[in-house]
Amino acid sequence: MPKLGVNIDHVATVRQARMTDEPDPAWAAAEAQLGGASCITFHLREDRRHIVDRDVPLLKEVVVTKLNMEMAIAPEIVEIACNIRPTQCCLVPEKREELTTEGGLDVVKLADRISNAVKKLKGAGIWCSAFIEPAQDQIEQSAKIGFDAVELWTAGYANATTDADRDRALDTLRRGVEIGHKCGLEIHGGHGLTYRNVGPVAAIPGFYEFNIGHSIIARAIFVGLRDAVREMKTLLDQHGPKE
Repeated sequence: MPKLGVNIDHVATVRQARMTDEPDPAWAAAEAQLGGASCITFHLREDRRHIVDRDVPLLKEVVVTKLNMEMAIAPEIVEIACNIRPTQCCLVPEKREELTTEGGLDVVKLADRISNAVKKLKGAGIWCSAFIEPAQDQIEQSAKIGFDAVELWTAGYANATTDADRDRALDTLRRGVEIGHKCGLEIHGGHGLTYRNVGPVAAIPGFYEFNIGHSIIARAIFVGLRDAVREMKTLLDQHGPKE
């Protein structure tokens, strides 16, 4: 069954709306783990719009499962990651004006810069993942650069408005998973996945992990974070590939 990574950024978004000390992302990390999360994901953005510097060492202390740091390839952020040493760093594109990460990192166009960042991170003993669109050239280039895993952008499926578009997006993800495995990569997925739409993606064989944030945090407002995580884990178990 695919594992569940919980992105806690939006807990920090609520805190930063008032620039106060609650809710604390470290509390969220603890609650998500008690709910069964196999991974805690956070994104330290260059503009520090939600997760801020004080959160990062605290998360390193409280997360006893896998700690996944999403990050741009900016030298300042790479240096922070090398000092903190999370379990994994997932390199993502980042624009100041976006509401959330849009599309995948272009590992073909930015190969040299990305390679330098990956070498530094792996030199610090950090597992490296690339958040990319499920295109063959992006997947193969990720393997050439030296990534250990790729997280396939699932918003093409999540944002589809017709059955035909959804089917095409699912076929693209299936091919992406197959190509990734042939390249020796661990395959993750994420972006736009919710309680309503996760089933067909979870049913695709070969996904090791899904990282889901907004939908789980939104559900947690009504049922609490532990139960929200448990509910998503149940869906992954129900819809996951049957042996």
